[in-house]
Amino acid sequence: MQQQRHNRYEKARILGARALQVSYGAPVLIETDQAEPILIAAEEYDAGVLPFTVKRGKDRK
Repeated sequence: MQQQRHNRYEKARILGARALQVSYGAPVLIETDQAEPILIAAEEYDAGVLPFTVKRGKDRK
């Protein structure tokens, strides 16, 4: 499966949403030494394991 490229606004929204999930106790999807939710979310994003989809343009309904 090909990973979708996100612009900086989409990336910020994804990281913020995931950090909020982690701060509320969602399971972490990777092994990490980080303690801050935003840093955990960033590592997960870089690893390509986040199950977020961004719809844009004509795909958006």
